[in-house]
Amino acid sequence: MDEKTLESAMSIIMNAGDARLLCKEALTAIADQDFILANEKMKDAQKKITEAHRIQTDAIQGETRGEKTEYSLIFAHAQDTLMTIYSEINIAKQMIKIFESWENRFKRLENQE
Repeated sequence: MDEKTLESAMSIIMNAGDARLLCKEALTAIADQDFILANEKMKDAQKKITEAHRIQTDAIQGETRGEKTEYSLIFAHAQDTLMTIYSEINIAKQMIKIFESWENRFKRLENQE
């Protein structure tokens, strides 16, 4: 495997891993009902996963331009990691919306009493 492919794969894995950590921190904030912190963590996670996705896209575009690359198990693992964590982020974002909605609903009910 060439050095550029290895570097790209490791950058994807590292950025996606950072995104996963931030996502887990957001989930902890959700459990603590700290939606401001949860949203901040998700913004940071989104930046990391976007960077990982950009690296993958650059590699794919290079191949479509005719740049020769060999199959790499590490790069395949990086892509799998990227997509798995991307799904986790999407679920966490939806969880924030759900729990914020429930919190707002409870507040409205308390105010009606």
